[in-house]
Amino acid sequence: MPRLYLSGPLVAGMVDLPPAAVRHARALRLRAGDALVLFDGSGGEWEARLVNPPPAARVEILRHLPVERELSPAVTLAVGMPANERMDWLVEKATELGAAAVQPLMTSRTVLRLEGERAVRRAAHWQAIAQAACEQCGRNRIPAVHAAAGLEAWLASLPPQAGTVARCVLSAPGQGQALSFAAWVGAAAGWSALTVLSGPEGGLSPEETSLAVRAGFVPVSLGPRVLRAETAPLALLGAWAALSTGS
Repeated sequence: MPRLYLSGPLVAGMVDLPPAAVRHARALRLRAGDALVLFDGSGGEWEARLVNPPPAARVEILRHLPVERELSPAVTLAVGMPANERMDWLVEKATELGAAAVQPLMTSRTVLRLEGERAVRRAAHWQAIAQAACEQCGRNRIPAVHAAAGLEAWLASLPPQAGTVARCVLSAPGQGQALSFAAWVGAAAGWSALTVLSGPEGGLSPEETSLAVRAGFVPVSLGPRVLRAETAPLALLGAWAALSTGS
């Protein structure tokens, strides 16, 4: 069923669709009487029907359904930004796989550099990608995509690690001792949140990895193959999502 995001809070009754939702409804070729689902990001979703088709699109919001499709525990991906459009792709797929938040990072080997207004605009762009991905994949809570930050400053901003908050840094093959993914998740009982740190093209430097370890991040390996910067965090997230779904 077609899904549209509307900024909330939503309530039962008649509402005119905002321009972005009108464009989406037009692209979906919705007609008067068509059923659709609305969500505002606060949780759950609303059954609705289209009363007037675009361009004067109006919908009748019928009833709220307390449907949630989130991962538990929540996962934050902190990623050294890959270059070009690959960060767009990473945000889209991370949303589909269930990430609760994405923190773009600038490291010593990061090609893409964002500061000031440019960082704010790019974060808004990525947030829109996450919203569209939620419309497609069925999530009713939109992950937060934060403005880009420097790795060292971000590590320093983290609160003291609680016993139920797990942190891991993805380790490239041959980059020192690291737990296997299976060994790491073996300690998953009771975790309330996960934060996954992954480097850009070329990975994190040894100094950056050491900083992460001192901040409570456990080096974790995904196997003997070298994965791209946008592939590695998604591989771990996908594996975790599969385990969580099966539990």
